[in-house]
Amino acid sequence: MRVEPAEVERRVDRFKSESRAAGVKLTHQRLEVFREVAASLEHPDADAIFREVRRRVPTVSLDTVYRTLWLLDDLGLIRTLGPRRESVRFDANLEHHHHYVCVQCGLARDFESVELDALRLPEAVKKLGRVCGTHVEVRGTCERCVKRSRASSSPASPGRKVRPRASSFIKP
Repeated sequence: MRVEPAEVERRVDRFKSESRAAGVKLTHQRLEVFREVAASLEHPDADAIFREVRRRVPTVSLDTVYRTLWLLDDLGLIRTLGPRRESVRFDANLEHHHHYVCVQCGLARDFESVELDALRLPEAVKKLGRVCGTHVEVRGTCERCVKRSRASSSPASPGRKVRPRASSFIKP
């Protein structure tokens, strides 16, 4: 799934402007890495970005992709999703939104919620330091994985039972 071309160009224009303001050199490879993140609704990880950019720029290296992604993160042009110990995902949508992440297949999708936006920041968090922003990351099992799990545990297909991960025991 891809972002509308006009929105991609708006994001690219912001990337160019912010890069110039920060004194960061605008290279073709950096632009293509950013364009790939900006055009995707999939919140791709670095390997997926590398594969797609490499189709257009065969000389790009995985190291360049990683360095560019962390530079973009430092510039505030993209955000990372999920815990750092797992495959880090990147998102160029800087509008306020939340994420749904499947704990089985890794699917990541944006969603908006007036109810979640209205939540007040707990005092315990305020005591930790200055908050720059918030978003909710909802973790669960996507419909495709639920269907796959049902199919694999049906009477017609004997075999192992799928044990839910600990995070699936959390009540919404």
